Amino acid sequence: MTESADSKGARSAATGKSRRASERKTSSASPRKRPQPSAVTIRDVAEHSGFSSATVSIVLNNAPLARYIPDTTKARIQRAASHLGYRPNLFARSLRGRRSHTVGVMVFDMTDPYCTLVLRGIENTLYQSSFLPILTDVHNERSRFERYLEMLLDRRIEGLVVLANWLFVDINVLADLERNNIPTAIVSRELKNDSISSVIVDNHAGARAALEHLYSLGHRKIAFIRGPRQLSDTEPRWRGMRTLAREHDFELDPRLIVDLPESGDPFSSFEQGYKLTEELLHRRRPFTALVAFDDMTAFGAIRALSKAGVGVPEECSVVGFDDIAPAAIYSPALTTIRQPMEAMGTAAATIVLEAINANLERKPKRTIHRRIAPELIVRDSTRSLK
Repeated sequence: MTESADSKGARSAATGKSRRASERKTSSASPRKRPQPSAVTIRDVAEHSGFSSATVSIVLNNAPLARYIPDTTKARIQRAASHLGYRPNLFARSLRGRRSHTVGVMVFDMTDPYCTLVLRGIENTLYQSSFLPILTDVHNERSRFERYLEMLLDRRIEGLVVLANWLFVDINVLADLERNNIPTAIVSRELKNDSISSVIVDNHAGARAALEHLYSLGHRKIAFIRGPRQLSDTEPRWRGMRTLAREHDFELDPRLIVDLPESGDPFSSFEQGYKLTEELLHRRRPFTALVAFDDMTAFGAIRALSKAGVGVPEECSVVGFDDIAPAAIYSPALTTIRQPMEAMGTAAATIVLEAINANLERKPKRTIHRRIAPELIVRDSTRSLK
């Protein structure tokens, strides 16, 4: 049977309606995305301000020729850039100028409570100089340290700050750093080297102040928990103790001296302080005061003394070293030697920034080894001997 013209027209109209309805449904289900506005360029700022792209580039990049451009012109260009929301392409600029404005910051263990204030000092100093820190935590692993160092050098850092700790003993970072001429400062470790700077606390003076405090309170029978023998801080602190003892002509009893073992865990010193204090108590050699290598060790010692029924400070005074954040709120609040940790971070970052500027100005780069004085903080864990 042949289809009539009217029926063909009706079928065509129905098909058209169906197609249009389908298109409307599809359109409403997935709306067409608007094109994203492209980044504002120097050419856009030039058109808006009425100056040439070359002039705008000189002003916005603060190029040497900018000093010859009138202030009114600079102000007009900067207003136009602000109005348009122009942001410089720092990555492209760094490729052209061989600058990255980044400083690598390597920490051996981020969980170590010693690190927090040091990092604050580093970060504040770099921020004020418009440098971006790239922070890495090497988890006390030599292989991770070496890999992160490679990655930082690949990213063309302009300087490096290393926050050393217990395990920073024999890692040879000198070759890569010297070959790449990277200004470097190490916090808490002084390497015997002419190209890497360091910032450390005066351990000798700090230990001396701790023992002198106890001596002034009348204590003579004093126990000591020394640091690990391979740790660089241990020897100068013990030397400070012995110097003070000689000056006051009193003997350090070798039966009241114990040593922390090597460990990669910053919190293990609490456990070891607890165990070593128990060992000292079991020796049945009486003591009225105890000097701990650091605050975490002191916390462990106080816990062991309390468990044994020895009151702190009524029967035994305890002194720590570092003044980490919990020291002030521990029970009893801990008498300790304060390392100015934020100031140490500031000093290390400043040394690196000054060396970066010296490189840029083609001036000789100085290696600086800075010792910062500690401070005795007297709280509730020490008292005079009655």
